[in-house]
Amino acid sequence: MRSSDLRKAFRGVDWSVATADALASPDAMPWRPAASGPARQWSLDLAAVVGEVSPSPQVIVGWPHLQPEGPGSWDSEALDRCDRRLDQLLEQGLRPGLTLLHVDMPAWVDASDGWLNRDTAVRFADFAAVAAEHFGDRVHRWTTVSDLLVHSIADYVAGMLPTGRGVGMRGLVALHHVLLGAGLATRAVKNADDGAEVGTAMTLVGGYAATDDLADRVALSQMEYWAYRLFLDPLLLGQHMADENDRSPVEETGCVKDGDMAVISASLDELGLVWHVPTRVAAPENLPRLLPVRQCFSALNDANRVLAPLGFVLAPMEAVKTTAYGWPIVPEGLADAVAALYEIYGDALPPLRVVDNGMCDLGAADALDDDRERRSALTAQLTWLAQVMAEGVQVRGYEYWSLADNAAWKLGYTRHYAMAADAGLYPPQPRIPSDWVHQDAFGGRVGFGVGTPGVRGKRTLHPVQTARRP
Repeated sequence: MRSSDLRKAFRGVDWSVATADALASPDAMPWRPAASGPARQWSLDLAAVVGEVSPSPQVIVGWPHLQPEGPGSWDSEALDRCDRRLDQLLEQGLRPGLTLLHVDMPAWVDASDGWLNRDTAVRFADFAAVAAEHFGDRVHRWTTVSDLLVHSIADYVAGMLPTGRGVGMRGLVALHHVLLGAGLATRAVKNADDGAEVGTAMTLVGGYAATDDLADRVALSQMEYWAYRLFLDPLLLGQHMADENDRSPVEETGCVKDGDMAVISASLDELGLVWHVPTRVAAPENLPRLLPVRQCFSALNDANRVLAPLGFVLAPMEAVKTTAYGWPIVPEGLADAVAALYEIYGDALPPLRVVDNGMCDLGAADALDDDRERRSALTAQLTWLAQVMAEGVQVRGYEYWSLADNAAWKLGYTRHYAMAADAGLYPPQPRIPSDWVHQDAFGGRVGFGVGTPGVRGKRTLHPVQTARRP
């Protein structure tokens, strides 16, 4: 696609940049579009690919800082920091969007079992109501939760976060409660400002069948069922995912009450899609065919220990370029994953916003002097996405993260995955150990199957990538 066509395809798309710093944090760094470092690089990258754009910062309000002592109490100094920093953004002519919950929770919420406790959904909605009343005159676009998967499957089911709270299938209670909390928070913001745009976000786990084998293609469908339907069936269809025998793993926990699903499925103005990389998916029994014996044993004792009972495992991508720390560069991956969502949900999908997205090239040869590879990858990814948009998928916004963001809460600043910046701009921090997958994360259960989902067609990634969309 020619540069002029690409710019035309994305005309009207809201370009935003995000930071994991909370406005209420005493250590938050200011974001200035004209400054050197990540903010300037962000502008240069997008100008080279889609032309000059006006940035729309996505900022986190910082619940733990604003309510450190408990429900109903607010820290006046933290609130003042939020006010000043929001006003500074507005004075620069910026239109900030506000995220109510990123990855950290107030200590008093964690002490009460976090999202395993239904009361957390109510407390979060109470917080959202006050935040909307206070900041609503300056903020029009709101995100309730930055990633539903983090606060449910990753934390409470699999124990993938440093808190290590994985409790297996019992953790699906947290999934229902975080969805309920997001729904109640959406209602609270709308009550304060019925013209506000409110959405929530989830990880988009796109994948390709490892081979043409039918078992691998069924495994890919299984992965999509668990990665998408656990969240989007309740959000878009008003019901929790059920298998072919009408069994719902979430409802069988006993946490669903009358009226919950109506709150959860209230209309979203937009759905945020956290996009990192696609995966290569195989049937568990096929993994030995794809990996050497020693590597296969290692893979089965890592994340795949959790995934295998669900009918799929992940295998490394082959013959593709990678980022500076090993993520595969597959430009068509985002478009294919979005197309898969559209095939499942069709017009039930609200407008989409790609969030939490970037590419690390720090450490690559001449990365600071030559931005062509990074910008080429972004151009290719947007070109594929434009084809899906031309077929009717609405993409309202695209969030290109600044450098020192996202995983500071888990990996320190050892993984910078957006634009290049001056070496030494951000000091490294100690890395938290990452052996986070609990043994027997699913409590020894074989898990709930979802039958044999329909295989919608081949979507196999070969050394020369082939995508679903021509």
